[in-house]
Amino acid sequence: MPQIPGQGGRNEDPADELVRSFGRQFKIFRERAGLTQAELGEQLGYGEAQIASIEQGRRIARPQTIDRADELLGAGGVLTARKKEIGHARYPAFFRDAARIEEEAVEFHQYASLVMPGMLQTDEYARAMFTVRRPRRTHAEIDQMVTARLARHALFSRKPAPCLSFVLEEVILHRPFGGVRVLRGQLEHLMLTGDNPNVEIQVMPTRVTDHAGVDGPFTLMTPEGGEPVGYVESQGNGRVITDRETVRGFSVRYGILRAQALCPDASMQHIEKLLQGEL
Repeated sequence: MPQIPGQGGRNEDPADELVRSFGRQFKIFRERAGLTQAELGEQLGYGEAQIASIEQGRRIARPQTIDRADELLGAGGVLTARKKEIGHARYPAFFRDAARIEEEAVEFHQYASLVMPGMLQTDEYARAMFTVRRPRRTHAEIDQMVTARLARHALFSRKPAPCLSFVLEEVILHRPFGGVRVLRGQLEHLMLTGDNPNVEIQVMPTRVTDHAGVDGPFTLMTPEGGEPVGYVESQGNGRVITDRETVRGFSVRYGILRAQALCPDASMQHIEKLLQGEL
């Protein structure tokens, strides 16, 4: 996530200048259209302060906001053309390379051991996750993080549909981040997502003793026309792995994990029982 301008110093995220330059461009088109920040905000459903934050590079505009602003300001597609790069600026620097691969993935497979994968999180679950993280974030930063995370869900509706699968440790289904109501909504979302014909969700029972995931969570992605890559993330750092032998090892382990976990149908039944309070 880009740092707040003026706080980055020598370690300033390069995306900060990208966001600021977009803000300057946004302001030029607004002034050319003869609108005040308040007038444009009213048409976009934003407050005057929010428009000011976008123009000052302190807030990243949502994709739909950019599209609407481009239309209202007669920008002729100039603002919309920058939507993708501005979207990438929402992500932490360590995740941006993975995000670009993820967007083009024809296959996406993930093993998760501690929390629900971002690709499967509901709005409320994601907000709870970002809220409990340390150091604490401001409400504006959390809003930006949640928006970025939910934007990744576009992968599910992309055409042609990619192949997605997830192996989730059973403990993830029990830990009530945000409270019982948020967890219940998350489990219901898993049930709906599992109905998608190109998505398979499997639960790894805690009772399993021969477990191929002892090295921790990881993701496997195959971009269109490219070689499979791995991605690992821990403690605010992430790394895309392209070494073929290492990626092959991930692939082998993931295949074993899928064999050790409950099958997709049994996994959905397990989640349904949790929702019914039978477990």
